[in-house]
Amino acid sequence: MSEAIKHECGIALIRLLKPIAYYQEKYGTWQYGVNKLYLLMEKQHNRGQDGAGMVNVKMNLNPGYEYIERHRSVAQNPITDIFAKVQKSWKKVEKGKNETLDPDWLYEHMPFTGELFLGHLRYGTFGRNSIEFAHPVMRQNNWKSRNLVLAGNFNLTNTHELYNKLIELGQHPKAYTDTVTVLEKVGHFLDEENQLLFRQYKNEGYTNRDISPLIEKNLDIQKILERSSKDWDGGYAIAGLVGHGDAFVMRDPWGIRPAFFYQDDEIVVVASERPVIQTVMNIHYDQVQEIGPGEALIIKKDGHVSRELIRVPHRRKSCSFERIYFSRGSDKDIYRERKKLGFLLAPMILKTIDYDFTNSVFSYIPNTSETAFYGLIQGVREYLVDWKIKEIREKNGSLTDDSIKEIISREPRVEKIAVKDVKLRTFIADEGSRNDLVAHVYDVTYGIIRNDQDTLVIIDDSIVRGTTLRDSIIRILDRLHPKRIIVVSSAPQIRYPDCYGIDMTRLDSFVAFNAAISLLKETGREEVISEVYNKCKEQENLPKEEVVNYVKEIYKPFTADEISAKIAQLLKPEDCKAEVEIVYQSIENLHIACPNDLGDWYFTGDYPTPGGNRVVNASFINFFEGIDGRSY
Repeated sequence: MSEAIKHECGIALIRLLKPIAYYQEKYGTWQYGVNKLYLLMEKQHNRGQDGAGMVNVKMNLNPGYEYIERHRSVAQNPITDIFAKVQKSWKKVEKGKNETLDPDWLYEHMPFTGELFLGHLRYGTFGRNSIEFAHPVMRQNNWKSRNLVLAGNFNLTNTHELYNKLIELGQHPKAYTDTVTVLEKVGHFLDEENQLLFRQYKNEGYTNRDISPLIEKNLDIQKILERSSKDWDGGYAIAGLVGHGDAFVMRDPWGIRPAFFYQDDEIVVVASERPVIQTVMNIHYDQVQEIGPGEALIIKKDGHVSRELIRVPHRRKSCSFERIYFSRGSDKDIYRERKKLGFLLAPMILKTIDYDFTNSVFSYIPNTSETAFYGLIQGVREYLVDWKIKEIREKNGSLTDDSIKEIISREPRVEKIAVKDVKLRTFIADEGSRNDLVAHVYDVTYGIIRNDQDTLVIIDDSIVRGTTLRDSIIRILDRLHPKRIIVVSSAPQIRYPDCYGIDMTRLDSFVAFNAAISLLKETGREEVISEVYNKCKEQENLPKEEVVNYVKEIYKPFTADEISAKIAQLLKPEDCKAEVEIVYQSIENLHIACPNDLGDWYFTGDYPTPGGNRVVNASFINFFEGIDGRSY
């Protein structure tokens, strides 16, 4: 993606199923768990650079010892920072210990040597980067089975509703965020389950001291999660640890946010992405399983692992942006899907260049669009194979050696045109200097494009705001003096805000929305804007289940091609000499390429949860009223 947007967080959970001595003997290190967690987090650093955190739980310590340890950071390199803190704490303990560090002593005295690890990488979609908002978050209690640690990749659309429910329960939430409401909601039902079991065993004549291990053994995590998540509206993959040693990872009923796991007789591993687990554990694709929509992976203190249904699954609507851009392209399925997205664009692009291979150069904007570029070129070459066969058949018997050579050597002109050189530094304060720096983010390869003759076809994986294209990329490409610049998006037009984890909440930040608004004004249909506003306002106090997405009416009068043409006008710099065209993927092709991940609400406005419709209408109200704020 040529322009950065904040998006999905990353989670990593490890449950060691053997004593620390086992890993020391087999793998030569008592740091096995920490090492694996570090790798899981580092391999997912693409999912969050605003902060990181980790928690370790020791399940078998005597009273008086610290059994839950946590480090969090919002430093520039948060993963490095938290693991440096772990190393520092180890050195501090080792300094006062001269004899050999035996496993039992390590377990009692050395931090982060417990059985349960939970790591998190944060992208702050609310823009706040305080340590208070870094995960994992904790709810503490003197009873081990009432301690709760949570970390997640989630956004809920109905935080206000959930916040009020907590108040109705008699609680006093310390902040108005979905993280606090989730933590307190799960914590409330964890407390209730503890109290229910306490009363049961007390009535059966057990002493208080005997009751604690009975509660820990029989705590019904499935029931707790069922009751906690009953009213949640949004996308989530949430991992949790209970102080005595139970653990879980739960996923929303639509499968919006991803979660995968692996287990054997030594370890259970959970992460947000499949190839991360494959790489860290050195295992095959088929050994990694997906936690299903509405499911929870529950790991009991005794090591028993089960998959339990928490919410009734709905039609799968996994985020297609994970496939297009966010997730690592090393996943087998994602790689094939991205390549297919490019392949399906080939007929459209060939038509746009009028099948002129002699004067067309194909390239891509690094780096995540590279796979789609391979697919595009594959599609172009397949067309050329058919063309070559046709040419040879039609001219059979009249072809000279030179003619045959000319036909069979016809290939698309593929070049590396744009190379990203630097990452922008925010210390550039004034707008003029910042814009000048943006205009030089990419270097280009000079001498490849023939002046005022060649068409330059550049593929990007998506176009959200278009500002980087307008202020940087198109200007830079125009220095090569092409006749035409065709920018191709492997994703459809982004028309609607996301409310499930991607930081895309303002309608007026989408170039497709601005294009539609401009077209309405230019064609004398400005009243549509007011009509949509009034319809949105009329729904403000309706239950979210009754709200309709009326923002679709903004786009209804125009075809996708008309909006694309207007986008090209909006993104062409005034001093650009080349013709500029924008070509988008179709929604139909998106679903052909990604048949198992149908989450397309940012393209179609078809939100999987009722809260989505409320968010898009609120976003339009903010736009119309000039409110510079979030819509949820």
